[in-house]
Amino acid sequence: MHSLLKKGLGVLGILLLSSAVKAQSTFYDLATIQKIEIQFSQSDWDYQMDTAKAGAEGYIMADWVKLNGEQFDSVGVKYKGNSSYNASNTKNPLHIALDEYVSQQYQGISDIKLGNGYSDPSFIREVLSYEILSNYMECPRANFAQVYINGEYYGVYSNAESISKQFCSERFGVAGGTLVKCNPVLNPSPSNKSNLKYISGADSTGYYNYYEIKSNYGWAALKDLCDSVTNTPSSLDNVVDVDRFIWMLAFNNVLVNLDSYSGAFCQNYYLYRDNTNRFNPIVWDLNMAFGGFPNLGSGNSSMGSLTLANMQQMPLNIHSTDAYWPIIKDVQANPMFKRMYLAHVKTIVNEMFASGEYLSLASSLQAVVDTAVQSDVNAPYTYTQFQGGLTTSVNAGPFTIPGISTLMDARVTYLQSTTDWNYTAPVISNIVAGPEPVVLNQTIAITANVSGSTAVYLGYRFNVNDRFIRIPMYDDGAHDDGAAGDLVFGANAVMNSLFCQYYVYAENAEAGMFSPQRAEFEYYSLNAQTEESESPLVINEFMASNTSTITDEAGEFEDWIELHNSTSTAIDLTGMFLTDNPLNLSKWDFPAGSIIPAGGYYILWADEDSSQGINHTNFKLSAAGETLYLLDANMAFVDSVSWGLQSSDRSMARIPNGTGPFVSSEPSYNAFNPEINSVVDVSSSELLIYPNPARDYVSIRQLNTHDTMVLLLDATGKCVRTQAINGQTDLSLSGLEPGLYFLRSESFVKKLLIVH
Repeated sequence: MHSLLKKGLGVLGILLLSSAVKAQSTFYDLATIQKIEIQFSQSDWDYQMDTAKAGAEGYIMADWVKLNGEQFDSVGVKYKGNSSYNASNTKNPLHIALDEYVSQQYQGISDIKLGNGYSDPSFIREVLSYEILSNYMECPRANFAQVYINGEYYGVYSNAESISKQFCSERFGVAGGTLVKCNPVLNPSPSNKSNLKYISGADSTGYYNYYEIKSNYGWAALKDLCDSVTNTPSSLDNVVDVDRFIWMLAFNNVLVNLDSYSGAFCQNYYLYRDNTNRFNPIVWDLNMAFGGFPNLGSGNSSMGSLTLANMQQMPLNIHSTDAYWPIIKDVQANPMFKRMYLAHVKTIVNEMFASGEYLSLASSLQAVVDTAVQSDVNAPYTYTQFQGGLTTSVNAGPFTIPGISTLMDARVTYLQSTTDWNYTAPVISNIVAGPEPVVLNQTIAITANVSGSTAVYLGYRFNVNDRFIRIPMYDDGAHDDGAAGDLVFGANAVMNSLFCQYYVYAENAEAGMFSPQRAEFEYYSLNAQTEESESPLVINEFMASNTSTITDEAGEFEDWIELHNSTSTAIDLTGMFLTDNPLNLSKWDFPAGSIIPAGGYYILWADEDSSQGINHTNFKLSAAGETLYLLDANMAFVDSVSWGLQSSDRSMARIPNGTGPFVSSEPSYNAFNPEINSVVDVSSSELLIYPNPARDYVSIRQLNTHDTMVLLLDATGKCVRTQAINGQTDLSLSGLEPGLYFLRSESFVKKLLIVH
């Protein structure tokens, strides 16, 4: 009943979770260098790109772009970057937009951002930094790509996931929120930068030079945010996700990542406002982490460069009283937030650096790109400098770029010697949740043994996209905590969802401690007992990429879902639920008046626009693959379907109608699925799994006759079952805890929810 759900994992877990939950994409696979080929018919394409960069930064149309051999015609390409771009460079950073002129995607991806290795002799700073950060907060995935232009090899690039509306929707569970890019449009100064400082007396236009709104609206919300951050810091937790900001600040400090909010220019991060109406920070542009940008800045004074010794011994409390870094000032001025910050710093240092984990990862990344770098004649650094990138510092004009381990080994020694580091933190152990079995709407008790604390808190939520509610835990004998004063602390909550995520935080006057230590990004999970519904309804057909097939009432081509009622009686759908998120089963409920006739069909438009009618949901379907769940009014599972990458204007339909497995088909919208007209069009690696959710077993059907090995992995990436498949096989789930799992074959991943 009690399990640990890790959202930030080791390399295998990160890749699995990213591919299964985010986009089922191998385009950011750490172990594989992507091949990107660009073909221009313009002989002066480089001149046109330089000219565009100097002007409005528009795209130049390439005849085609190939991604790992798959060709896309009429693609937008342009140079990007500030310091990393130079018109005299042969190898400049690139921004590729597959959908600039034609609606097209690769593995659900349309926007590609490629870095040229500026200020990074090791070639791995950006990828390594994102990989470390992904253990603690939502951030882009990144790996490497080799780029060819008109048949000529231009070199190896870092390939970082774009922070787009799609990224925000997938990571924060809500689309349409305010998205802000926090980079000065004009050259920043010590007192004018993207630091969230309120500009007294200015209207929204006063912020135009320091931020870019990437959503349809948001200037007023940004101004209000800056007002709260600067003038009412006591409200900080209501306007931003403080825990994510603390993780960002801890990461920036430990890794001496100063081309960031923590450095001179307060830049290279995004803000996204989620369904809690709080802004979430998203770190961006990490090629200068590990001391590649040594400018710390200081208030309204000049910004000098740090020496290597300065960076190795950079204090944990930089800018703690400086009004020009208001978020840092707010966190350091709040005793609880400061203790949380120190706890997060220690977690990053202990897990990634004191353990030597970062060196193992760095060495493996350098091994991946070694041959590609060796043949990169346009690289800003030599192959010898690449080989010594972990240990050898390189002069880069006005400053020196330190070897990564030269910086970090000494930095760990320094941090471990500080007074803040050596405060004694509480000890948390033996966390128990129950009673078992946990039943929906029943009061639950969560207890923990805690010593060395003056206050203990439980953070919990019932929806993965909600904020954590933090309540005190007591050692008073009145909260299912045993005897008063026995160092067992307890708290109670009502289990009003099938899932509960929670963590424990304890502190004393000097230090804090989380359990799990990566909270709030990582948390414990509790699953309530549930039932399978006896409802005869089924999800009968759906289309996740509707570009030209059929329109809704507003004349728009939207994703659609078809339900089927095979009985002779009409069924009222009021109060039932539909969701694409197993941790948010009540994501969309059928409004009153939702009726499906006897023997009939009911169409839902998955378009995130409920204002258009009662049959319009608040989520879209992912053409890259996900799982859809139908539940009755008692939260019992009625039906579900999982899918992988979808072709445009093809539906997935049950054949035979209402009872068969899903196959790719010509759409039969709002009608019987005729078996004779269906055309199966799935990849040879396609797997069909049912039932899902499952209890004792899951049937795996393969749509080819080749032997395939399937792995069942839990949420941590641990393999718990293996099964050879040829045709159709049942996989036993006996002995497995309920929760979210992943079925993985050689090139396909599907989510599987195991229930009681």
